[in-house]
Amino acid sequence: MISGGLFFSTFSSSVLLAVFLLFCRIGACLMIIPGFGSSRIPVRVRLFIALSVSLALAPLLTPTIQAALPDEQLATVAWFIGAELLTGAFIGFLGRAFIAALETMATLISMAIGMSNLPGMPIEGVDALPPVANLFTVTATAMVFISNQHWEILKGLVASYDAIPAGMPLASVTGVEKFAEQLSRTFVLALRVCSPFIVYTIVINLAIGLVNKLTPSIPVYFISLPFVIAGGLYFLYLVIVEASMVFLDGYFTWLQTG
Repeated sequence: MISGGLFFSTFSSSVLLAVFLLFCRIGACLMIIPGFGSSRIPVRVRLFIALSVSLALAPLLTPTIQAALPDEQLATVAWFIGAELLTGAFIGFLGRAFIAALETMATLISMAIGMSNLPGMPIEGVDALPPVANLFTVTATAMVFISNQHWEILKGLVASYDAIPAGMPLASVTGVEKFAEQLSRTFVLALRVCSPFIVYTIVINLAIGLVNKLTPSIPVYFISLPFVIAGGLYFLYLVIVEASMVFLDGYFTWLQTG
């Protein structure tokens, strides 16, 4: 009975430790990645979501973590905890780069159509953004859940244990290169989204400047501002669906292929 109880206690502590290490990577990722990591969601709710996902994936991933953990010494466990937290945060920041790029370029869209001075509020992040930028980010975040692509985040977390084994620290140079490559890719994608508005603002400002030269006695800039905003809003109405689909296609491709 004593030996059986000792075996059960050892087995239980090993499983609990493996589940905790699983929670470290999943929790760190879900605290940062778009959608799950939104500041509008209370921290306690995000913690419960991360814990639920960790427990749901535990039967699948616990044997992998137990096989990678050489022993249960304090130094080894602390190393694994740090490595798993950094790996999860790194994956989350790779996803967060998409929203950061979209927020930057959507702010440029607000400036292009003359609506950058409207007061905004923080929705996805902690910084107040113009209403047009909030429209793009909220639409992108909502479509991730509406199209059930949030399940791809969980699939990616499961697949990450093949790409980055448990307890394997990220090489600093490789991680920085990967993050820089991700930023480059996401900002090119966001530039494709806002490129029609860049063309719009160049054409409309060139036209206004030409008219102002022809009629210097008339304050053309102040007269034309309502027309610039109206034309920009109509242009936004025409292209917002296609622009959102271009961005979401790039984000979904990253979720599925990594």
